[in-house]
Amino acid sequence: MSPAASVKTLKIDGRDFSGRENETVLDVARQNGIFIPRLCELEGLSTVGACRLCLVEVKGSNRLMASCVTKVEEGMDVTTNSERLQRYRRGIVELLFTERNHICSVCVSNGHCELQTLAQKLEITHIHYPYRYPQEAVDASHDRFLMDHNRCILCTRCVRVCDEIEGAHTWDVMGRGIDAQVITDLHQPWGASDTCTSCGKCVQVCPTGALSEKGRSVAEMAKRRDFLPYLQLMRRENQ
Repeated sequence: MSPAASVKTLKIDGRDFSGRENETVLDVARQNGIFIPRLCELEGLSTVGACRLCLVEVKGSNRLMASCVTKVEEGMDVTTNSERLQRYRRGIVELLFTERNHICSVCVSNGHCELQTLAQKLEITHIHYPYRYPQEAVDASHDRFLMDHNRCILCTRCVRVCDEIEGAHTWDVMGRGIDAQVITDLHQPWGASDTCTSCGKCVQVCPTGALSEKGRSVAEMAKRRDFLPYLQLMRRENQ
């Protein structure tokens, strides 16, 4: 197949774009400066479509499609911003706030949190659902890092970066649904982990204040993620 045959043309919000057949709608949108919200997707990691915030409308389909796992197709007509999508996205973000205990004013990631930023972009000023107020633990057993389950949104970025980039697979998910929780080494304290290399990659990819460096105070935990695309490229070249 020639390179030209692998290129697909599509419309996004009424504008014509092109993308390679192995690219997703989110890839093409990002390359062309079109904002689609997402919390679980991160360039350099595999996509899982967990957060459902990147949903888009595709002409001819009644159901909403997760743009991070939807491959581009010839003639596809995509809408990334509509009243329906806004309603769904606001509802999802509100539910994320109600499931755990997100108190931005005392969080180490205040001002650097993707969940907080997204809520501002969606103009969420109050929550319409009752809060659960779960009694989640804080794991401070690691020498350098801290895990606050109260701020976790189960995006699984930490699980994927530990497995796919670091190769340690220290993190995993225990339980199901709203009671699911990320754990280390079959639910052992993080500081007692035999597999953790203390690289800190999981901390840097976390979108909230769930994973942070010890010694950080309110609003001091800014994440550094520039290493991801580089490490992924190097891994591909070595394979």
